[in-house]
Amino acid sequence: MTEFNRRVAVIFHDLCMVALAWLLAYSSRYNFSLGDAEWVTLATTLPVVVLAQGVILWRLGLYRSIWRFASIPDLWNILRAVALGTLAAGLMLFLFYRLQGIPRSSLLLYPLFLVFLLGAPRAVYRMWKDHRLNLRKLAGRQRVLIIGAGRAGEMLARDMRRDGDYLSVGYLDDDRRLKGAKIHGLPVLGAVDDLPAVAENMAVDTVVIAMPSANSQQMQRVVNKCEEAKVAFRTLPRLDDLLAGRASINELREVVIDDLLGRDPISLDWQAISVGVAGKTVLVSGAGGSIGAELCRQLARLSPNKLVIIERSEFHLYSIELELRHAFPDLVLQSCLADVADSVAVEHILTLHRPDVIFHAAAYKHVPLLEEQPREAVRNNVVGTKVLALAADRLGCKTFVLISTDKAVNPTNVMGATKRAAELFCQALSERSNTHFITVRFGNVLGSAGSVVPLFKRQIAAGGPVTVTHPEISRYFMTIPEACQLILQAGAMGQGGEIFVLDMGRPIKIADLADQMIRLSGKIPGEDVKINFTGLRAGEKLFEELFYHQEQLGKTSHDKILLAQSNVVDWDRLNALLDAMEESCGTYDQDGLRLLLKALVPEMQEPHVDSTQPPQHVAPAANVIPLNRYNA
Repeated sequence: MTEFNRRVAVIFHDLCMVALAWLLAYSSRYNFSLGDAEWVTLATTLPVVVLAQGVILWRLGLYRSIWRFASIPDLWNILRAVALGTLAAGLMLFLFYRLQGIPRSSLLLYPLFLVFLLGAPRAVYRMWKDHRLNLRKLAGRQRVLIIGAGRAGEMLARDMRRDGDYLSVGYLDDDRRLKGAKIHGLPVLGAVDDLPAVAENMAVDTVVIAMPSANSQQMQRVVNKCEEAKVAFRTLPRLDDLLAGRASINELREVVIDDLLGRDPISLDWQAISVGVAGKTVLVSGAGGSIGAELCRQLARLSPNKLVIIERSEFHLYSIELELRHAFPDLVLQSCLADVADSVAVEHILTLHRPDVIFHAAAYKHVPLLEEQPREAVRNNVVGTKVLALAADRLGCKTFVLISTDKAVNPTNVMGATKRAAELFCQALSERSNTHFITVRFGNVLGSAGSVVPLFKRQIAAGGPVTVTHPEISRYFMTIPEACQLILQAGAMGQGGEIFVLDMGRPIKIADLADQMIRLSGKIPGEDVKINFTGLRAGEKLFEELFYHQEQLGKTSHDKILLAQSNVVDWDRLNALLDAMEESCGTYDQDGLRLLLKALVPEMQEPHVDSTQPPQHVAPAANVIPLNRYNA
């Protein structure tokens, strides 16, 4: 039955019930023994009552509701419609007939009969449908509500129908034109805001979010509704994964924090990026790390002549090599187990492969750990950068991209100071080299090794508590793919000597991040999983910064990449300090290394734990929509 025919049937039913109610009310006054005169009066008044009551039922929207979802609000609507209809009918009968021959008691009995006759069929219908739903649930099939009646939702419903383990009950979609429509026999039951009511009425087991191109704000809204309905939820793979063939439409996954914090898809000049990579030899250091591995995945899609990967961890090198060879069987891949601070190994690798482009992602980054071991931090982050950069200069590499961090700005820890030293060296070397040395500076990436997201996942899985250092601590975040795409874009637009700052949007409070991750796991913060505040660790700041106050920020051709203009340090003094650092690493003079870092990065200071105001940061681009509940 079509939607139109179903609505006509309901209207016809209600008008018949109005006529029956008036017949019962009128006849009961005469003990159901009507004479000829009473039959005439009944026949003349019945059309008036039906017309008056029918208009009221229509005007009060009784036919916009669905019998399957009949509930207390529908009963209230019936009561209002019957009361107003009785008044309207009584007024019309008075105007037309002055109530001659019409028993007054019939006007009192009529609404009682009509409420029963309109409400009872709806209640019986819902009970019947609920009984059918219960029978289906006993069959063991999961009842699924699909959010999104677009192409992705339609394809998902078809796959579920073929699979047989799921029973799709319908769609929710905010497109009002689809309300009441059917797609492959499944009705569009309402909008996203109707999710709690629909989930309860349709006995939904799982909600599937079929909106692969949804932004973080849209995902957050749906997740909030799912939490309100207390129903499990899953989502489709992201649009990028679907388009790249890394996932199919029927591969459901859990909603992760990236879905809620990731911003709208970024637009890139893939043509310029491809020109800088396609047909060239590209080298990635630290290829087994979170950023390095994602860079390798994205570079492999751009058809380089050869991809050379350097990694000091045997396991991580094996893992990324296995993944790349499986995903890109035609890729010419060369894996090198090496330490970037080993000048002999680096010289050999670069001489052998002659890379055109280098992405230097190898770095230690764990702040508290490196605070106690400055020798390892300097050796890897400073000496390693110097060794690789000088080799790139000597062997004529065209582009060298250093991946830096927001912790290099006004550093309060050894890790940040070492990354600032690496920035200074690459910027100074670019002044006297044919190689384009480019620095890209950004904040934390969600899900990277050593970040809070994997830690919180483990703590939540163990039942808590989730440990946060300070209630007010905040960080900049972006997803790993977004960070790597912007790194590629910055590398393509750089001419040498630039420090590019990625627009990270607004900072996110770590306590709010923990709260949302607990909720995504299906638990209640503070009840199922507690959040404990442990205090700031050594070298940790409450708020991170993305640029120095003396750096002049300028726009670039990309709205999410800014250019930080800063002065280049004296080359001779810089080299003297770096040589002294190498000597101190050789003698394991950790105290001396701290003094040398302080001399090279004089802004290095102790953290201001009592700071209550965040420092100035990069203003979010106009098209960035931050997660509202996270706005500090």
